[in-house]
Amino acid sequence: MGVICHYQILKSQVLYLYDQLESALSCAIAAQNLLGYICGQFAVAEHNFYYSLILTALYPSATPARQKQYWQKLLANQQQMQIWADNAPENFRQMYMLVAAEMARISGDRLEAMELYDRAIAEAREQEFIQNEALAAELAAKFWLSLGKEEFAKLYMSKAYSGYRLWGAKRKMSDLQTLYPLLIVKSSATSSMAATLIMSNTGDTQIIPGGLDIATVMKASQAISGEIVLAELLNKLRKIMLENAGAQYGALIVNRDGKLIIENAGNINYADVELSTPVENSDHWPVSVLNYVARTSEKVVLNNALDSEKFATDPYIKLHQPKSLLCMPIVNQGKQIGILYLENNLTEGAFTRDRLELLNLLCSQAAISMENARFYQQSEESAQQLQQSLQQLQQAQLQLVQSEKMSSLGQLVAGVAHEINNPVGFIAGNLSHAQTYIQDLIDHLQLYQQQLADPGEKILDHADQIDLEYLLTDLPKLISSMQEGTDRIRDISASMRTFSRADTAKMVKFNIHDGIDSTLLILKHRLKAKAQRSGIEIVKEYGELPHILCYPGQLNQVFMNLIANAIDAFDEYNQGRDLAEINANPNQITIRTEFSSYKRSVIVKIKDNGPGMSAEVLQRLFDHLFTTKPPGKGTGLGLSISRQIVEEKHGGKLSCTSAPGQGAEFAIELPMHEVDSC
Repeated sequence: MGVICHYQILKSQVLYLYDQLESALSCAIAAQNLLGYICGQFAVAEHNFYYSLILTALYPSATPARQKQYWQKLLANQQQMQIWADNAPENFRQMYMLVAAEMARISGDRLEAMELYDRAIAEAREQEFIQNEALAAELAAKFWLSLGKEEFAKLYMSKAYSGYRLWGAKRKMSDLQTLYPLLIVKSSATSSMAATLIMSNTGDTQIIPGGLDIATVMKASQAISGEIVLAELLNKLRKIMLENAGAQYGALIVNRDGKLIIENAGNINYADVELSTPVENSDHWPVSVLNYVARTSEKVVLNNALDSEKFATDPYIKLHQPKSLLCMPIVNQGKQIGILYLENNLTEGAFTRDRLELLNLLCSQAAISMENARFYQQSEESAQQLQQSLQQLQQAQLQLVQSEKMSSLGQLVAGVAHEINNPVGFIAGNLSHAQTYIQDLIDHLQLYQQQLADPGEKILDHADQIDLEYLLTDLPKLISSMQEGTDRIRDISASMRTFSRADTAKMVKFNIHDGIDSTLLILKHRLKAKAQRSGIEIVKEYGELPHILCYPGQLNQVFMNLIANAIDAFDEYNQGRDLAEINANPNQITIRTEFSSYKRSVIVKIKDNGPGMSAEVLQRLFDHLFTTKPPGKGTGLGLSISRQIVEEKHGGKLSCTSAPGQGAEFAIELPMHEVDSC
């Protein structure tokens, strides 16, 4: 059975190489069922490799259901291949990269596919897998051909043909010649891969064929295609062009809004600092040459610039007298996207036919890479704008939620305070009069007792029945107690109005302690003991604080969020714990305030002795929409709004220190604002 498995694997490979894909898939599936007989052999990895390549080849023409199956199998195969590649990269990494390139191709990720094909070719070459290098080049050629880039397809297909020849696959060579006769260059010495239009010193043009070193082209092309950041790409392009053209100085110029702009310039080692500047504003360039190429999209090659009838009068050429000069357009799909400028001040005729052929192909690759890089740059800019818009939207959402929250809470509390205040005010006002009236009646009654020696038996019986002596003593105390109660209610009403006060457009002076106390009063019902826990103790350690300029209503909201969160943490922490355990370490919230004369700031610290937080939670604590509360119990907005109020509205700082089992402490630092700065 092991022999049959090997046979099916080899047959699937041969059928795949000659595009008999359905038959190749049948063999691969048959081999899959027999892999148990050849465990540990290299053929298992080759089966994985070719099975994946067969699936990527069949994928575009498959039904959606089949595509889903194929993709799942590809992911599974690649997961296994990744393990092998991690442990033996010299054997399996090139296989992994080529399948990844094919998966990128069928996914429509062209940039990723370009990069992976080149990496697979380079890796196979380095590890001397000749057959896989040739296969990778063939697949890359088909990829470029599908994009309509015949020049690049020609490079890769010629590389594939050469690889199969080294491998000894004559039948495969013949197959490629039959299928792609126009893409295969058998010998760079006898066949030209590009034609060159050269302008002579007299202004005439001629077509000159030339030879080309494919290896050099491939190396340079891979270096160019591997860069996606525009600035880095242009820098790399300049260096590669200088290296392969025999030039001393070079520049890459783009046409932007009708003006020629220098995007990158310099020698082989250093870039000039005068970049992104219009050519017309500088005397460092042969403007007539650049304008000619920009206008006509023709290449200009001057073997001795001073002998040129067209351009010898150019001020730059007259001043600097360059020996050799080359200026050629960078074109993509018929659209000129840039200009390459090179010069050599030491040698006449430095830009030979071979170098020009190489530059032609490199400019084609450069055009694609520049377009891709520009698209990537635009995508990055769009992503940044989107991120900024998202942040602005989040800020607006926070402000809206904060405003609505405070408005609703403020209206509720202010309404309750108003409803309480009216009747309480009426009662308090009447109580003072009632106290006077009752005292007058008592005095009058006592006067009767003194003057009436014999009140009679009926009056005495009634006095005993109502315990007149106790009534005369307790009634004034009762009225005084009612007066204290109404005073307390009025204090509560005042505190509620303090908490719910509406902020104006300007900061106002405020006593921080009043804000904290009013918040504690609102939350007093939540601090009381419950069936599952004892009461939460509030420890106040107030320092001497000056009144500060702030938005009181917003700061009260911060105090409300922090103290309410501490209470929530206690409620959750106490679930499942008995009262004895809780009372051993009573729930406690400590509020400490102090004034820092050094920093000129007021500091409020709110600390609890609850469960504390992990480092992961602490890191995300103030993130928008982050919450540790169960669904329906928290919005994830409270702390992010609090930080916005403290830091953006007041220029202060809100921070938290915590550790599991150590409780949490929030610190609010508020600077002392000057009156005229508000």
